[in-house]
Amino acid sequence: MRLILTLASLFLRGTALMFALVGAIAGLACLGGAFSDKLDAMTHLAPVWLGCGLVGMVLGAIFGHDAERKAIVGLSLAAVLALGALMAPELLAAGRRPAEAPAASTLKLVQFNVWAENHAPDATLDWIRAQKADVVLLEEGGGASWRIVKGLRATYPYAVSCDGKRYCDTWIFSRFPIVRRRGFYEDHLPLAGAWATLRHPGGDFTVAATHFVWPIPAGRQQVQSRLLVAELARFPRDTLIVTGDFNSTPWSWTLRRQDKALGLERRTRALASWPTGDFSRVAQAPFPLLPIDHVYAGKAWKTVGVERGPSLGSDHRPVVVTLSR
Repeated sequence: MRLILTLASLFLRGTALMFALVGAIAGLACLGGAFSDKLDAMTHLAPVWLGCGLVGMVLGAIFGHDAERKAIVGLSLAAVLALGALMAPELLAAGRRPAEAPAASTLKLVQFNVWAENHAPDATLDWIRAQKADVVLLEEGGGASWRIVKGLRATYPYAVSCDGKRYCDTWIFSRFPIVRRRGFYEDHLPLAGAWATLRHPGGDFTVAATHFVWPIPAGRQQVQSRLLVAELARFPRDTLIVTGDFNSTPWSWTLRRQDKALGLERRTRALASWPTGDFSRVAQAPFPLLPIDHVYAGKAWKTVGVERGPSLGSDHRPVVVTLSR
C-alpha cells in the first residue's frame, strides 16, 4: 500500500510540474507574440494554457513537497500572470454593460459560418429565417451548406458574394437594396469576402463580410488583415460594419492590431463561437471555447444587443447583433 501511495504521489507531483511548465512556457511565448507572428499563433489557445497553469498550481500546492512545491507554484503563477495579462482586457470589456441605446429603429445582423460540412442545413436555414434579420452574413456557404444559401437567396431580395459565382462561399444577404458591391476575389485578392453599400432610410452604409485563414502557418492571416483594412479604407468609418469568421481570438496580437487599424468598435466581446457540436468526425464540443467570429461597427451605431445563437449543424455558433443608428 505504501508503494502505491508513493507512486501516486510521484505521479501527481510530476503531473503538476508538467502542467506548470507547459503553462509557463506557453504563457511567456504568447507574450512574445507581440514581436513574432509564429509565437502569436499560440495566443489563440490562451484559455488552454491558462488552464494548465491553474491545474499545476492546485496540484503543486496540494501534493508538492517543500522547495518542490514553491517551484511548481512559482511556475504556475508565472503562467497565470502572463496569460491573465493577455486575456484580462477582453474579459473586462465583456463584463461592462453597453450604454442603453434607443431601439425604435434598429438594424439586426446575423453573422454565421454555416460550415461546408453542415449536417443540418434545413434546421440551420429555418433558424436564420426565424431571426428576421435585416442583414445576414455567411461564411462557408458551399458544399452541404449550399442549400442554406439557395434558401436565403429566395428569402432575401438582395445578395452578393466574393465574386458573384456559385463556388464562392462568403455571402451578404440584405433586405435593403444594394447600390454598390464588390467581391474581394474580383480584385484578385487572396481573401474571401465582399462588401456592399446598402440603401437605408437613415442613409446609405456599407457592410463587409470576410473569412480569414487559420493562424498557422504564421503570416498569411496577418497579410489578409492588412488587405482587409486597405480595401475598406475608402468607406466612411462612422457607418461601416465589418463581420466575419476571422479565425483569430481577441487576446491575440494580430486581432489587437486589426482592432486599431480598422478604427471601429468590436461589438463582440469574449463571445466564444467555436467549436460546437460535432465539429469533426471524431470529436464533439459541449460548449464553444474560442471567440473567432466578430462584428465591428462604426461610432454612428449604438449597441442594442449581442447574443450567441444555438448549436445547429455547423461547427460555429451564430452571432446575432442588434444596432441602433
